[in-house]
Amino acid sequence: MGDVAKDLTAGTVGGAAQLIVGHPFDTIKVKLQSQPTPLPGQPPRYSGAMDAVRQTLAAEGPRGLYKGMGAPLATVAAFNAVLFSVRGQMEALLRSEPGVTLTVGQQVVAGAGAGVAVSFLACPTELIKCRLQAQSALAGAGTATVAVKYGGPMDVARHVISEAGVRGLFKGLVPTLGREVPGNAAMFGVYEAVKQYLAGGKDTSGLGRGSLVMAGGIAGASFWFSVYPTDVVKSVIQVDDYKSPKYSGSINAFKKIVATEGVKGLYKGFGPAMARSVPANAACFLAYEVTRSSLG
Repeated sequence: MGDVAKDLTAGTVGGAAQLIVGHPFDTIKVKLQSQPTPLPGQPPRYSGAMDAVRQTLAAEGPRGLYKGMGAPLATVAAFNAVLFSVRGQMEALLRSEPGVTLTVGQQVVAGAGAGVAVSFLACPTELIKCRLQAQSALAGAGTATVAVKYGGPMDVARHVISEAGVRGLFKGLVPTLGREVPGNAAMFGVYEAVKQYLAGGKDTSGLGRGSLVMAGGIAGASFWFSVYPTDVVKSVIQVDDYKSPKYSGSINAFKKIVATEGVKGLYKGFGPAMARSVPANAACFLAYEVTRSSLG
Protein backbone atom coordinates (compact mmCIF):
# COMPACT_ATOMS: atom_id res chain seq x y z
CA MET A 1 0.00 0.00 0.00
CA GLY A 2 1.45 3.37 -1.04
CA ASP A 3 1.95 6.26 1.34
CA VAL A 4 -0.95 8.25 -0.12
CA ALA A 5 -3.32 5.30 0.28
CA LYS A 6 -2.11 4.78 3.85
CA ASP A 7 -2.70 8.46 4.66
CA LEU A 8 -6.13 8.23 3.04
CA THR A 9 -7.14 5.19 5.12
CA ALA A 10 -5.67 6.40 8.40
CA GLY A 11 -7.03 9.91 7.87
CA THR A 12 -10.52 8.60 7.25
CA VAL A 13 -10.48 6.54 10.45
CA GLY A 14 -9.09 9.49 12.40
CA GLY A 15 -11.66 11.87 10.98
CA ALA A 16 -14.55 9.56 11.82
CA ALA A 17 -13.31 9.24 15.41
CA GLN A 18 -12.99 13.02 15.69
CA LEU A 19 -16.48 13.60 14.33
CA ILE A 20 -18.24 11.09 16.58
CA VAL A 21 -16.55 12.42 19.73
CA GLY A 22 -16.73 16.11 18.92
CA HIS A 23 -19.96 16.82 17.03
CA PRO A 24 -22.25 17.51 20.04
CA PHE A 25 -19.78 20.15 21.28
CA ASP A 26 -19.67 21.64 17.79
CA THR A 27 -23.47 21.88 17.64
CA ILE A 28 -23.57 23.91 20.87
CA LYS A 29 -20.70 26.11 19.62
CA VAL A 30 -22.57 27.00 16.42
CA LYS A 31 -25.83 27.64 18.28
CA LEU A 32 -24.07 30.09 20.59
CA GLN A 33 -22.19 31.74 17.72
CA SER A 34 -25.23 32.23 15.51
CA GLN A 35 -27.92 33.23 18.02
CA PRO A 36 -29.20 36.72 17.22
CA THR A 37 -28.17 39.70 19.31
CA PRO A 38 -30.98 40.26 21.86
CA LEU A 39 -32.96 43.50 21.87
CA PRO A 40 -32.11 46.00 24.62
CA GLY A 41 -33.35 44.68 27.96
CA GLN A 42 -34.01 41.20 26.56
CA PRO A 43 -31.99 38.13 27.57
CA PRO A 44 -30.16 36.11 24.90
CA ARG A 45 -31.80 32.93 23.65
CA TYR A 46 -29.10 30.88 25.37
CA SER A 47 -27.45 32.13 28.56
CA GLY A 48 -24.49 29.82 28.07
CA ALA A 49 -23.30 26.43 26.88
CA MET A 50 -25.19 24.37 29.47
CA ASP A 51 -28.40 26.31 28.81
CA ALA A 52 -27.99 25.62 25.09
CA VAL A 53 -27.56 21.90 25.87
CA ARG A 54 -30.68 21.87 28.07
CA GLN A 55 -32.82 23.70 25.52
CA THR A 56 -31.58 21.51 22.66
CA LEU A 57 -32.31 18.29 24.57
CA ALA A 58 -35.75 19.56 25.64
CA ALA A 59 -36.76 20.65 22.14
CA GLU A 60 -35.05 18.07 19.94
CA GLY A 61 -33.84 15.24 22.16
CA PRO A 62 -30.31 13.77 22.03
CA ARG A 63 -30.50 13.66 18.22
CA GLY A 64 -30.48 17.45 18.24
CA LEU A 65 -26.85 17.41 19.40
CA TYR A 66 -25.92 15.46 16.26
CA LYS A 67 -27.85 17.66 13.83
CA GLY A 68 -25.83 18.49 10.75
CA MET A 69 -23.47 15.52 11.17
CA GLY A 70 -24.56 13.99 7.86
CA ALA A 71 -22.64 16.47 5.72
CA PRO A 72 -19.24 16.13 7.42
CA LEU A 73 -19.72 12.37 7.89
CA ALA A 74 -20.42 11.96 4.19
CA THR A 75 -17.29 13.92 3.29
CA VAL A 76 -14.97 12.83 6.10
CA ALA A 77 -13.13 10.46 3.78
CA ALA A 78 -12.47 13.14 1.17
CA PHE A 79 -11.65 15.83 3.75
CA ASN A 80 -9.13 13.73 5.66
CA ALA A 81 -7.75 12.19 2.49
CA VAL A 82 -6.84 15.71 1.33
CA LEU A 83 -5.65 16.90 4.76
CA PHE A 84 -3.34 14.01 5.58
CA SER A 85 -2.31 13.24 2.00
CA VAL A 86 -1.32 16.84 1.23
CA ARG A 87 0.47 17.06 4.55
CA GLY A 88 2.25 13.80 3.77
CA GLN A 89 3.30 15.01 0.32
CA MET A 90 4.53 18.30 1.74
CA GLU A 91 6.50 16.40 4.34
CA ALA A 92 8.17 14.48 1.50
CA LEU A 93 9.04 17.75 -0.27
CA LEU A 94 10.41 19.36 2.88
CA ARG A 95 12.40 16.32 4.04
CA SER A 96 16.12 16.64 3.29
CA GLU A 97 16.45 12.87 2.78
CA PRO A 98 14.13 9.84 3.15
CA GLY A 99 13.34 8.89 6.73
CA VAL A 100 14.53 12.13 8.31
CA THR A 101 12.19 13.56 10.94
CA LEU A 102 10.83 17.00 10.07
CA THR A 103 11.47 19.93 12.36
CA VAL A 104 8.59 21.65 14.12
CA GLY A 105 8.93 24.57 11.69
CA GLN A 106 8.63 22.23 8.72
CA GLN A 107 5.51 20.66 10.23
CA VAL A 108 4.03 24.16 10.53
CA VAL A 109 4.62 24.71 6.80
CA ALA A 110 3.18 21.29 5.92
CA GLY A 111 0.10 21.97 8.05
CA ALA A 112 -0.45 25.36 6.40
CA GLY A 113 -0.26 23.80 2.94
CA ALA A 114 -2.76 21.12 3.94
CA GLY A 115 -5.02 23.86 5.32
CA VAL A 116 -5.17 25.60 1.94
CA ALA A 117 -6.18 22.37 0.22
CA VAL A 118 -8.89 21.33 2.70
CA SER A 119 -10.53 24.78 2.78
CA PHE A 120 -12.21 24.16 -0.56
CA LEU A 121 -13.82 21.00 0.80
CA ALA A 122 -14.48 22.40 4.26
CA CYS A 123 -16.37 25.51 3.11
CA PRO A 124 -19.48 23.90 1.55
CA THR A 125 -19.52 21.15 4.18
CA GLU A 126 -19.35 23.69 7.00
CA LEU A 127 -22.02 25.86 5.38
CA ILE A 128 -24.49 22.96 5.23
CA LYS A 129 -23.63 21.86 8.77
CA CYS A 130 -23.91 25.36 10.24
CA ARG A 131 -27.27 26.09 8.59
CA LEU A 132 -28.70 22.85 9.99
CA GLN A 133 -27.26 23.44 13.45
CA ALA A 134 -28.28 27.11 13.64
CA GLN A 135 -31.85 26.98 12.38
CA SER A 136 -33.35 26.39 15.83
CA ALA A 137 -31.24 29.18 17.36
CA LEU A 138 -32.40 31.61 14.66
CA ALA A 139 -36.05 30.58 14.65
CA GLY A 140 -38.30 33.47 15.54
CA ALA A 141 -35.45 35.95 15.31
CA GLY A 142 -37.55 38.27 13.19
CA THR A 143 -35.32 37.97 10.14
CA ALA A 144 -35.36 35.93 6.96
CA THR A 145 -32.12 34.25 7.97
CA VAL A 146 -32.50 30.48 7.90
CA ALA A 147 -36.26 30.95 7.94
CA VAL A 148 -36.78 27.68 6.09
CA LYS A 149 -36.72 24.43 8.04
CA TYR A 150 -34.28 22.12 6.32
CA GLY A 151 -35.00 18.43 6.05
CA GLY A 152 -31.34 17.42 5.92
CA PRO A 153 -27.99 18.11 4.25
CA MET A 154 -29.22 17.57 0.69
CA ASP A 155 -32.20 19.81 1.36
CA VAL A 156 -29.84 22.59 2.49
CA ALA A 157 -27.76 22.16 -0.66
CA ARG A 158 -30.85 22.33 -2.88
CA HIS A 159 -32.12 25.51 -1.21
CA VAL A 160 -28.71 27.19 -1.38
CA ILE A 161 -28.20 26.33 -5.05
CA SER A 162 -31.71 27.53 -5.93
CA GLU A 163 -31.06 30.86 -4.19
CA ALA A 164 -27.44 31.55 -5.09
CA GLY A 165 -26.22 28.90 -7.50
CA VAL A 166 -23.28 26.58 -6.85
CA ARG A 167 -21.22 29.61 -5.79
CA GLY A 168 -23.56 29.93 -2.82
CA LEU A 169 -22.08 26.76 -1.33
CA PHE A 170 -18.74 28.59 -1.07
CA LYS A 171 -20.05 31.49 0.95
CA GLY A 172 -17.53 32.09 3.73
CA LEU A 173 -14.53 30.72 1.80
CA VAL A 174 -12.27 33.59 2.87
CA PRO A 175 -12.76 33.10 6.62
CA THR A 176 -12.60 29.32 6.07
CA LEU A 177 -9.12 29.81 4.59
CA GLY A 178 -8.38 32.18 7.46
CA ARG A 179 -9.24 29.40 9.87
CA GLU A 180 -7.81 26.32 8.17
CA VAL A 181 -4.40 27.66 7.09
CA PRO A 182 -3.12 29.11 10.39
CA GLY A 183 -5.16 26.60 12.41
CA ASN A 184 -3.61 23.54 10.78
CA ALA A 185 -0.16 25.18 10.82
CA ALA A 186 -0.49 25.59 14.59
CA MET A 187 -2.04 22.16 15.14
CA PHE A 188 0.54 20.08 13.29
CA GLY A 189 3.42 22.18 14.60
CA VAL A 190 2.28 21.85 18.21
CA TYR A 191 1.54 18.14 17.73
CA GLU A 192 5.10 17.50 16.60
CA ALA A 193 6.58 19.76 19.31
CA VAL A 194 4.68 17.99 22.10
CA LYS A 195 5.58 14.54 20.76
CA GLN A 196 9.26 15.45 20.61
CA TYR A 197 9.10 16.91 24.11
CA LEU A 198 7.49 13.76 25.49
CA ALA A 199 9.95 11.55 23.61
CA GLY A 200 12.94 13.60 24.74
CA GLY A 201 14.17 13.99 21.18
CA LYS A 202 13.21 13.84 17.50
CA ASP A 203 12.54 10.09 17.47
CA THR A 204 8.88 9.80 18.52
CA SER A 205 8.27 6.29 17.21
CA GLY A 206 8.33 4.76 20.69
CA LEU A 207 5.60 6.94 22.21
CA GLY A 208 2.68 5.11 23.78
CA ARG A 209 -1.00 5.77 23.18
CA GLY A 210 -1.30 7.94 26.27
CA SER A 211 1.36 10.28 24.94
CA LEU A 212 -0.31 10.42 21.53
CA VAL A 213 -3.63 11.26 23.19
CA MET A 214 -1.99 14.07 25.15
CA ALA A 215 -0.18 15.46 22.10
CA GLY A 216 -3.33 15.28 19.97
CA GLY A 217 -5.46 16.97 22.61
CA ILE A 218 -3.01 19.85 23.09
CA ALA A 219 -2.63 20.21 19.31
CA GLY A 220 -6.39 20.42 18.84
CA ALA A 221 -6.68 23.06 21.54
CA SER A 222 -3.98 25.11 19.80
CA PHE A 223 -5.99 25.04 16.56
CA TRP A 224 -9.07 26.65 18.11
CA PHE A 225 -7.18 28.97 20.45
CA SER A 226 -5.33 30.48 17.49
CA VAL A 227 -8.27 30.99 15.09
CA TYR A 228 -11.50 31.14 17.10
CA PRO A 229 -12.63 34.70 16.17
CA THR A 230 -12.22 33.77 12.50
CA ASP A 231 -14.48 30.76 13.05
CA VAL A 232 -17.17 33.00 14.56
CA VAL A 233 -17.03 35.29 11.50
CA LYS A 234 -17.25 32.24 9.23
CA SER A 235 -20.29 30.88 11.03
CA VAL A 236 -22.32 34.11 10.98
CA ILE A 237 -21.57 34.62 7.29
CA GLN A 238 -22.55 31.06 6.39
CA VAL A 239 -25.93 31.24 8.16
CA ASP A 240 -26.63 34.73 6.79
CA ASP A 241 -29.49 35.21 4.33
CA TYR A 242 -28.59 35.21 0.63
CA LYS A 243 -31.26 37.64 -0.58
CA SER A 244 -31.06 40.15 2.27
CA PRO A 245 -27.65 39.62 3.84
CA LYS A 246 -26.79 41.24 7.12
CA TYR A 247 -23.08 41.16 6.34
CA SER A 248 -21.34 42.24 3.14
CA GLY A 249 -18.18 40.27 3.85
CA SER A 250 -15.72 39.05 6.46
CA ILE A 251 -14.42 42.49 7.51
CA ASN A 252 -17.96 43.86 7.69
CA ALA A 253 -19.07 40.92 9.85
CA PHE A 254 -16.07 41.39 12.14
CA LYS A 255 -16.81 45.10 12.57
CA LYS A 256 -20.52 44.57 13.22
CA ILE A 257 -19.91 41.84 15.80
CA VAL A 258 -17.43 44.03 17.70
CA ALA A 259 -19.69 47.10 17.39
CA THR A 260 -22.79 45.36 18.77
CA GLU A 261 -21.30 42.85 21.20
CA GLY A 262 -17.75 43.95 21.86
CA VAL A 263 -14.70 41.73 21.57
CA LYS A 264 -16.47 39.06 23.63
CA GLY A 265 -18.82 38.59 20.66
CA LEU A 266 -15.89 37.07 18.79
CA TYR A 267 -15.62 34.39 21.46
CA LYS A 268 -19.23 33.18 21.64
CA GLY A 269 -19.18 29.42 22.02
CA PHE A 270 -15.46 29.40 22.90
CA GLY A 271 -16.04 27.12 25.91
CA PRO A 272 -17.71 24.30 23.93
CA ALA A 273 -15.12 24.65 21.17
CA MET A 274 -12.23 24.20 23.58
CA ALA A 275 -14.06 21.43 25.46
CA ARG A 276 -14.53 19.66 22.12
CA SER A 277 -11.03 20.22 20.78
CA VAL A 278 -9.16 18.16 23.35
CA PRO A 279 -11.07 14.83 23.26
CA ALA A 280 -12.02 15.09 19.57
CA ASN A 281 -8.50 15.77 18.30
CA ALA A 282 -6.98 13.33 20.76
CA ALA A 283 -9.28 10.67 19.26
CA CYS A 284 -8.41 11.79 15.72
CA PHE A 285 -4.64 11.70 16.11
CA LEU A 286 -4.67 8.47 18.10
CA ALA A 287 -6.87 6.74 15.51
CA TYR A 288 -4.69 8.12 12.70
CA GLU A 289 -1.40 7.04 14.28
CA VAL A 290 -2.61 3.57 15.27
CA THR A 291 -4.15 2.94 11.84
CA ARG A 292 -1.12 4.34 9.97
CA SER A 293 1.25 2.22 12.05
CA SER A 294 -0.82 -0.94 11.48
CA LEU A 295 -0.58 -0.38 7.72
CA GLY A 296 3.22 -0.48 7.86
